[in-house]
Amino acid sequence: MYYVNQEQIQHRLDAIPEIAEALTKVAVSWDGSVMFGMVQERALHLAIEVVTDVGSYLIDGFIMRDASSYEDIMEINYEEKVFDGEVYNVLLELVSLRKALVQEYFTWKRCELHKLTPVLPNVLDKFADQVRAYIKQELRL
Repeated sequence: MYYVNQEQIQHRLDAIPEIAEALTKVAVSWDGSVMFGMVQERALHLAIEVVTDVGSYLIDGFIMRDASSYEDIMEINYEEKVFDGEVYNVLLELVSLRKALVQEYFTWKRCELHKLTPVLPNVLDKFADQVRAYIKQELRL
C-alpha cells in the first residue's frame, strides 16, 4: 500500500495557475526592466520548486528509487511515466536553472527574457494534468 501525500501535492499544483499567469504576463509585456526581470526570476524559481516538490512527493509516496539531484527527480518521474517526454525535456531544462537563480543570482541576466518563460505556462499545466492522471491511475481512484 502506498502513502502518497495527495494534499501536499495538490497544494503545490494549485500554485501553478498563478505562476503561469506571471510568466505569461512577463512574456507578453517584456520590456527588459528590472521589475519584469525580478518577476520572471521569482516565477521561474517557484516553478522549479513546485515541480521538484511534487516530484519528490511522488518518489516518496510510490517508493521509487532515491533521487540524487533536481535533474534526477525529473528523470525518475519521467522513467515512471508520470509525465511525457515533451514535459520532461522542458522541466529538465527548468530545474537546471535552480543553481543560477538561488546561488548565483548576482550573475542572472535580468534584462533578458529567458527562453523558457513563454513556454512554461503550457508545460506547467500539462505537468499538473499528467501528475493528477498518474496518481488517479496508480491509486485506482
